[in-house]
Amino acid sequence: MNRLLIALFLLLPAAVFASTDVHLDDAPINPRDAVSLQRGARLFVNYCLNCHSAEFMRYNRLEAFGLTPDEIRENLIFTGAKVGDTMKVAMTRTEGRAWFGAPPPDLSVIARSRGKDWLYTYLRTFYRDETTFTGWNNLVFPNVGMPHVLWQLQGEQAAKIEEKTDAHGKKVEHRELSLAAKGEMTPLEYDQAVVDLVNYLVFMGEPNRAKRIQVGIITLFMLGVLFIFAYWLKKEFWKDVR
Repeated sequence: MNRLLIALFLLLPAAVFASTDVHLDDAPINPRDAVSLQRGARLFVNYCLNCHSAEFMRYNRLEAFGLTPDEIRENLIFTGAKVGDTMKVAMTRTEGRAWFGAPPPDLSVIARSRGKDWLYTYLRTFYRDETTFTGWNNLVFPNVGMPHVLWQLQGEQAAKIEEKTDAHGKKVEHRELSLAAKGEMTPLEYDQAVVDLVNYLVFMGEPNRAKRIQVGIITLFMLGVLFIFAYWLKKEFWKDVR
């Protein structure tokens, strides 16, 4: 019985996800696009860092994609924090629980936890829902406690809910979104803004990724060169052995 309960518990998230009939869109990010990363960092500190912290990320890490300490200080720090400080927020966990029902999670490694495609789809599938206490809902994360902080950019989406039958004869809810009120950006511009934000979140999850890959390639090249010398040495040692 215990094993059965554990198995059901592990399968529950997959079952809930499947019942919402959500397809994750591929996030067309480019980790080498410094301009995209800079735009994403600007969106993060303006819209996300008000509630979500990134306590494993320091502001000076942003120098990796072309920003100077002065640019970071003047354009991306709106508190008394220093360039070498981590990205913290003033809101406490108690305040977050009171306002949103649960403390907003730290976003330092959210891209590694959720994945880029999940984040890309999530940030584009908010819709108005007056039955929730925030007035918003989400296709990827039903009944999410987070309001749509980017709604002024995207506008307001409405969901048309239909009940369909899947291949196994099971009834599932299908929600189709449509733009009910325009935002400051066109849909194409908003999608690009989300790409930039997700690109930055991926970078934040592993700031040394580009350098690690570069070191890995150099290491493999050196091992390949050493293999040639090792092979010649082996042939020299065993040349008299028949």
